[in-house]
Amino acid sequence: MAQDQLTTARLQAFSDGVIAVIITIMVLDLKVPAPQTGNLAGLHQVLPLILVYLLSFVQVGIYWVNHHYLIDDVKQISHGILWSNLIFLFCLSLFPFATKWVGERGISSFSVSLYAATATLPAMSWTILSAVIRRSFHVQPAGSPLKQVVSSALNLGAIAAAFVSPYLALAMLSTVAALWLIPPRRIREETCQVRSATHGEESR
Repeated sequence: MAQDQLTTARLQAFSDGVIAVIITIMVLDLKVPAPQTGNLAGLHQVLPLILVYLLSFVQVGIYWVNHHYLIDDVKQISHGILWSNLIFLFCLSLFPFATKWVGERGISSFSVSLYAATATLPAMSWTILSAVIRRSFHVQPAGSPLKQVVSSALNLGAIAAAFVSPYLALAMLSTVAALWLIPPRRIREETCQVRSATHGEESR
C-alpha cells in the first residue's frame, strides 16, 4: 500500500507547491523605497534587485518547466527519486536568499559570486536527479547532456568570474538561462507529432 502511494502526481504537486513558494518569497522581497527617496532615485535604488529577481524568476521557471518534462518520463516513484527530488528542491529554495543578498548589498564581486554559487547548486542537484531517473527507467533526459555540461561550466565559471567583473558573471548566468529557454529537441519533436496527429484526426 505504501508503495502505491508513491505516485508521480503527488511528487509533482509537492514540487509545484515548493516552487510556487520560492517565487512568492522572492517577490515579497521587492520593497518600495521610502517616499523621501524620490521616484527616479528610488527606482535606481531597487533596479539591481529587480534585475536579479528577473533572472532568478526565469531560472526557477526553467527548472519548473523542465521538472515537468523530466517527471513525465517517470513510471513509478522510488526512494532514490524522492530524496534526489528533495535535495533539488532544497538547493532551489536558496534562490530567494541569494537574490535578497544582491538586492541589499548591491552588485559586488562577493554578492554575485555568492549568487552564482547558489545558482550552481540546483544545476548540480538537477544532474543527480536526472541521472537517478535515467538509471531507473533507461530514458534520456529532455535536455541534452551537452547543454547540461555547458550550463554547469558557465555556472561554475561565473563564481570565479565575479571577482573579475560581476557583470560578466551575471552575463554568463543569463546565457545559461537563455540556453534553457529554448525547448529541448525531443520535446519539440513530440509536440510536432501530437499536432500532426491532431490535425490528421480533424481532417477526417
